[in-house]
Amino acid sequence: MHNVVISGTGLYTPANSISNEELVQSFNAYVALFNADNADAIARGEVEALTESSAAFIEKASGIKSRFVMDKDGILDPQRMAPRLPERSNDEWSVLCQMAIGAAEQALQRAGKTAADIDGVIVACSNLQRAYPAIAIEVQEALGIEGFGFDMNVACSSATFGIQAAANSVQLGQARAVLMVNPEVCTGHLNFRDRDSHFIFGDAATAVIIERADLATSAYQFDVVSTKLLTKFSNNIRNNFGFLNRAAEEGIGSKDKLFVQEGRKVFKEVCPMVAELIAAHLEENQLNVGDVKRFWLHQANLSMNHLIVKKLLGREATEEEAPVILDTYANTSSAGSVIAFHKNQDDLAAGSLAVLSSFGAGYSIGSVILRKR
Repeated sequence: MHNVVISGTGLYTPANSISNEELVQSFNAYVALFNADNADAIARGEVEALTESSAAFIEKASGIKSRFVMDKDGILDPQRMAPRLPERSNDEWSVLCQMAIGAAEQALQRAGKTAADIDGVIVACSNLQRAYPAIAIEVQEALGIEGFGFDMNVACSSATFGIQAAANSVQLGQARAVLMVNPEVCTGHLNFRDRDSHFIFGDAATAVIIERADLATSAYQFDVVSTKLLTKFSNNIRNNFGFLNRAAEEGIGSKDKLFVQEGRKVFKEVCPMVAELIAAHLEENQLNVGDVKRFWLHQANLSMNHLIVKKLLGREATEEEAPVILDTYANTSSAGSVIAFHKNQDDLAAGSLAVLSSFGAGYSIGSVILRKR
């Protein structure tokens, strides 16, 4: 059995950003068009008039101020309100592969590794752009990595679940090092015409190198002390898009073929589950929550993160203890906690204890205890 470290992380950030104000201007233009087109039906009580959004509402509800996106013009077009990402030929790298490569190259550089040092690739994300061949195998080919590759999906928890899968492979000697990547085009499954959720997501990709401790040479090493996963079925976050939709024409185009959630129920049910899992995980490893120097939490909602850490610490956390990237990246699903990790790790002293945790649809929760080398 080998000791395992995370030796490098990487981040791909799209070139385009949309502020709350820009998003609201587009949404409200759509609302005005909808209400005008349906004025008679609204007057008869047959159709419900849509309500405008506001930047203040978005920030109060989520803590989000802006988000990075793969395509800006399509999202902000009131007649379209979806990203425009033209199909690529089978001879071109896919969108997810392109994003994954950008994050992977940075992770490899920080880890001091080349493709020849990696034996496996895991692409773990909330929405894969195709069924097969696996995006991971495409990434493997693009980077020139020998060995194996596979895709996995545990929604917003995909990164922590992917880290455990990679760590297990390395620990058991099945691979010297594994590249785990999280390319997320969340704007592709977001309903920009829904006031309650049109602001939630952004796009990004993250990458993590997990390798044998005795082979690691990086200056950015973290021991993987332990991992713990939990799932509990819930319909409160759901997306019913899939290949069987064509077999049930009556559902094509329905709202449930995009992201839908019962936000209040999610908040009430998930926060205590996450806090309890992390607390139990630390206790199982004879570690005190008060000794944790940093919590890199899933970046879904600022109030959720504040509540989770308060339940753990018994007080409000400082920005250093629970860093936030949600304000500029929005919710990037599985990539969020790794973005927080990537951007807020270099200042930690050797020996510092930290927790990387993600949570989301499923419900699914992952906890990774790390110690800075």
